[in-house]
This record gives sequence, C-alpha cells and structure tokens, in this order.
Amino acid sequence: MRCKICDSQTALVFNADILGKYSAGYFRCKSCGFMQTEDPYWLSESYASAINEIDLGPVNRAMTGSKIVEGVILSMFDKEAKFIDYGAGYGLLVRIMRDLGFDFYWHDKYCDNIFTKHFVANSQTRFELLTAFEVFEHLVDPLSEIKTMLAFSDNLLFSTQLVPNEVQKASDWWYFGPEHGQHVAFYTVEALQVISKVFNLHLSTDGVRTHLLSQKPVSNRLFRFFARETRQSKLARRLLRSRMRKRSLLLDDFHAVSGHRI
Repeated sequence: MRCKICDSQTALVFNADILGKYSAGYFRCKSCGFMQTEDPYWLSESYASAINEIDLGPVNRAMTGSKIVEGVILSMFDKEAKFIDYGAGYGLLVRIMRDLGFDFYWHDKYCDNIFTKHFVANSQTRFELLTAFEVFEHLVDPLSEIKTMLAFSDNLLFSTQLVPNEVQKASDWWYFGPEHGQHVAFYTVEALQVISKVFNLHLSTDGVRTHLLSQKPVSNRLFRFFARETRQSKLARRLLRSRMRKRSLLLDDFHAVSGHRI
C-alpha cells in the first residue's frame, strides 16, 4: 500500500481482528511513519452508531477540549469571530463554547445534533478557527477531508493521539480500537509536518495529542502551554478572559430560540 499522507511505500506491521470477525492489516509508512489500515470495508458496520458504545469519553473530551480551545482562541485568534466544531457529535462542545461567549457552530455529517440544533454551520461562512476533536483518526482519506475542512477555515485545531514508534501488534496501543473498527488513521509528528507542507500551513503540536495547523505561524511554546491543562494555564486563561470581558451567549441564544428574555 502507498501512504495516504506522503505516498511513500508502506510495510505491514500486524493484522488485527476488526469487530471480532474481520482480519485486517495495519501498515506503517517507511518515510513519515503514518499508520493506516487496509481499505476499511467494515465501516458500515462500525458506524451503525455514530459514537461507538465503548466510547465513554464524549463528555470528558468536551469539558477538557473547551479549556484548550478557550486558551488557544484568547491567546492566538480573534475572540469575536465565528468558529466551527467539525465532527461535532451531539454538539456538546459547541454548547459549552457558546456558554463561554464564543460564537461557535456545529458540523457533523454522521451524528445527530442534540445540543445545538439552532447553531448549524453555514457552508458559505468562513470561520476563524475549526476545531476537530478525535476526528482525524477516523479519516479514510485524510488529505481530501482536510481540504474539506480548510474550505471552512484556514486554521485547524485538532486532537488525535500520535502513534508510538514501538507498536508491533494491536494490543500494544489501546487507540487502535479494533473492537469498534472506527480508527483507521494514525499520525506521527512527521506525518503532520508533511500535511502542513501540502497545504502550506504552520504546524504547532504538544507532541502527544493536540495540534494546530494555522495560516500564520504561532509560538509553539505558547501553544504547548495552553494545550495542556495545568494550574498555570488555568490561571492564564482566567486572566485573559477577565481582560477581554467575554460574556456568555446562553441568554442571547435562549432569546433567539424561544423569543423570551430572562
């Protein structure tokens, strides 16, 4: 197989049982280290439910992600602009960000919008920043999907766990997730660097799970600071928030949806 990121030759690393019944190969690129499954013919079964039943993390991801997003926006982007959450799932992150005062909108091709039905992204709108938490590992054709994301925004803030170099079988790393089969793409810093060059963007990364592709260069040190929830970053977020006087959109949204004021 050819690498879906840099088009170099790949090598089979191991086979794993997908959904407990399909034996599938996992291949690593000899150049950029990107890992991919063979053609994932099982996805129609994997996505019988958009969010798989063993994924217990949507609420935690939204809570943790909202802190990262707030810090990144307040320190690096226009806080008064419009934002989009791509692969937004039930819309929990969008609702949290709007509650924090950021004009966020929902986009997801597969999942029901439960929390933000009145705040669906307009495909004609350009957004200051696109967020995509735990989306990239699901991409069958990463470069094509990233191109679609860039039609919404020039800046992509996303999370995906970087694949360790030493993995030799599916059981070496929980993130492969063969039991649900939805994870089919696994990145390295080198693979992300290739992506940044393909789209002429600047890469910032914490080297673990949180990454930014931006039109303009940002301080990687500053990005790492806000990409990790620490006492210092929490204090910095609060300071930036107080200085910029962000106000929740919750009451405005309630009025827009219901016509009532509280």
